[in-house]
Amino acid sequence: MGAPPGYRPSAWVHLLHQLPRADFQLRPVPSGFAPQEQEYQQALLLVAALAGLGLGLSLIFIAVYLIRFCCCRPPEPPGSKTPSPGGGCITWSCIVALLAGCIGIGIGFYGNSETSDGVSQLSSALLHANHTLSAIDHLVLEMVERLGEAVRTELTTLEEVLEPRTELVAAARGARRQAEAVAQQLQGLAFWQGVPLSPLQVAEDVSFVEEYRWLAYVLLLLLELLVCLFTLLGLAKQSKWLVIVMTVMSLLVLVLSWGSMGLEAATAVGLSDFCSNPDPYVLNLTQEETGLSSDILSYYFLCNQAVSNPFQQRLTLSQRALANIHSQLLGLEREAVPQFPSAQKPLLSLEETLNVTEGNFHQLVALLHCRGLHKDYGAALRGLCEDALEGLLFLLLFSLLSAGALATALCSLPRAWALFPPRVLGSGGSTWGPWLGWGVQPPDGSFPGCRRRPH
Repeated sequence: MGAPPGYRPSAWVHLLHQLPRADFQLRPVPSGFAPQEQEYQQALLLVAALAGLGLGLSLIFIAVYLIRFCCCRPPEPPGSKTPSPGGGCITWSCIVALLAGCIGIGIGFYGNSETSDGVSQLSSALLHANHTLSAIDHLVLEMVERLGEAVRTELTTLEEVLEPRTELVAAARGARRQAEAVAQQLQGLAFWQGVPLSPLQVAEDVSFVEEYRWLAYVLLLLLELLVCLFTLLGLAKQSKWLVIVMTVMSLLVLVLSWGSMGLEAATAVGLSDFCSNPDPYVLNLTQEETGLSSDILSYYFLCNQAVSNPFQQRLTLSQRALANIHSQLLGLEREAVPQFPSAQKPLLSLEETLNVTEGNFHQLVALLHCRGLHKDYGAALRGLCEDALEGLLFLLLFSLLSAGALATALCSLPRAWALFPPRVLGSGGSTWGPWLGWGVQPPDGSFPGCRRRPH
């Protein structure tokens, strides 16, 4: 099959397409894109379930690690103020993990932007294709109306004027038949008229879904960024309550990261199956939705030398009929105007109508050529299978880095806050003294920066 201009399946498409697939019974599933088949749906669900398995293993590992930390650590001697060995290592490992999470957030923002750009290119291609199809319908309708008006008015008037000369009337009636034949042929060229599938509606639906997908990822990225920043702040300030709150938030973001990883993995695998050979699925789906013949759809989606223009015969007959009308009008102008001066006005009007119709006809021939719509098809595939798929892979990398960083942080944070020095109570047992940087109250009861007045 002819590949769209500028589109070739990328290396990522080939790599993901070669991955093995299995259903819930672990039986092999073909990698051809078939979303309507139950086995293929199960294969994609199984890919997404791998992320759920990873989440479960992460939570089990974190729980075992924390239980071992809480229950199996040796007791500290009473009154010991010596920090436990490896405390700095634990804190720094947590900081490095959070910084790696921040790097992953940057990758996530880039991937989200790439995915949005790809979907926007798909929507733009659909809108341009809708403009082309609407222009074809408009030109056909305009030419048919012009020819019908010319038959009803100018040609009827011309026949009445030329009634004394039967041979001239016969020539005028021949032009009428030719005009009616052209109108009939042109009506068959508006192939998209009355089709229930609208590229404009598809573009609007795609843009609507993409808008909420983009917003959801931005909120997830900002949430993880805030968790990382506030966790680093809590470690720097040695604020136990802030670290505890961020530990709970890290657990929530960890679940969200694994969930988004499952969606991204399943979507990337399914999209690679589609992009490896998109023509058969697009042809079958469009034929089911529109009811158009396979000849028309193959001509526009494939656009190669092996597929002929299904409208070529109609275009040839219309062009010949327009040329015959033009020659008949020239003959009537030479023979009828000297004898019937009143025939000049309808003849001039008919020639003007014919010139406009021929200009519109040439535009229609250009629009009906497969080159324009096939170019839109290629642009849609490039946006979906290159930019959008690349963005999905970056989002997958973000989710992986995020899950690893948060799992490491969740293991390190409880040990880090256990190393925080205890707060020194201010006067009256209050705990706000250390927050203001005062430390222990001086023996004389005065506060830093305050002096007793001499009596």
